[in-house]
Amino acid sequence: MTNFYAPPVGTGSIASLGATMGVDWEERVNFDRLRRERLAKVQDAFERSDLGALVLFDMNNIRYTTGTHIGNWARDKLFRCALVMRGRDPILWDIGSAARTHQQYAPWFGKDSWQAGLSSWRGSIPEEVGVERGNAARIAQLLRDHGLAGEPIGADVVELPMLRALEAAGLSIVDGHSFMQDVRAIKTADEIALLDHSAGLVDGAYEELFRTLRPGIRENDCVALVNRYLYEHGSEEVEAVNSISGGRCSPHPHVFSDRLIRPGDTAYFDIIHSFNGYRTCYYRTFNVGGATSAQVAAYRVAREFMDNAIAEIRPGATSADVVRHFPAAQEFGYASEEEAFGLQYCHGLGLSNWERPLMSRYHSFEHPVTLHEGMVFAIETYWPTPDGSAAARIEEEVVVTADGCQLLTRFPADQLYVAGIRYTPGADLL
Repeated sequence: MTNFYAPPVGTGSIASLGATMGVDWEERVNFDRLRRERLAKVQDAFERSDLGALVLFDMNNIRYTTGTHIGNWARDKLFRCALVMRGRDPILWDIGSAARTHQQYAPWFGKDSWQAGLSSWRGSIPEEVGVERGNAARIAQLLRDHGLAGEPIGADVVELPMLRALEAAGLSIVDGHSFMQDVRAIKTADEIALLDHSAGLVDGAYEELFRTLRPGIRENDCVALVNRYLYEHGSEEVEAVNSISGGRCSPHPHVFSDRLIRPGDTAYFDIIHSFNGYRTCYYRTFNVGGATSAQVAAYRVAREFMDNAIAEIRPGATSADVVRHFPAAQEFGYASEEEAFGLQYCHGLGLSNWERPLMSRYHSFEHPVTLHEGMVFAIETYWPTPDGSAAARIEEEVVVTADGCQLLTRFPADQLYVAGIRYTPGADLL
């Protein structure tokens, strides 16, 4: 049986996991340390690379390096830009009112780190206006001022006009997102504590969902219930709630509907949200009112894949050791691993749902990666009933520890649990 996560005992232990109120009498999540250690990891990685700086547009990379956040409405706008130079405090160009707020309430860097900036707003401002050229010139000048303009400069996600402008300014732009993925793969103690609490909120959401799940409720009703619970209990963003039932379970559509759940249906859910930026990806499967032997058998198969994979997780093991316990695509009705991708795999968790390590039969045998203490990732398994009328979907989140791994996800998943009223046959009472 895999243990649930507990913080390591000793210097720097984080007390009272699950508490969110700051107190003066014990050390809990320390956000100053969180910001400091994240940036220190970036600077340490610079020393082991040939990069002189990073130009970051991805919201998660910006939050990791600057400790700022202005709401997930900005996630896909690409208008915020951070310049992280070797040996220097970051500079963030943000929407003007946000920059002023950072100057007032983000004292971990000086006021010069927080500057008003403008982008094309996803191309809404035409390229001929010159926003990209101006931004590239400003970045290039700062790099020249600090003797870094001649070194490779990493960029994560960038629009083509901005990329061309940076290169026209004389900068050698290389892949900076892989650099950041490597930095973010090993979590600090505060990051793990936040991931643990984020998963704990989903534990509670599943309790509410299990109590409510019954014939007559719709998939979208379940989505509404989960969203309300999470936001009322401190979630920063509910990114998605997949709510799948009955014949929609196989194949998996990855989106909810207004379908009415009926007696005997299998229903599975994936709850993806963030607490202080740190995310979950957390499936559970239930049956409603009863279960057939085929539904129970499908669940047992999916659980066996999960348990065998978890048993392999320890520092020094590889992704190939883990994924060899997953079935080949052809075993559950798919022609190739590419076609089946996303049903039996692992993916890293942190400020996003797509962090390293990512493990699958598609690539991990030929390109295995080594597991290290402090990695956090989700394991997803799936198995359909023979007639395709139902399927089981299970997901656990684990943190790699010195002697194996521990679970962050705690809502029971050792067997197929049945929700809803248990019906008593009246004939048996006569």
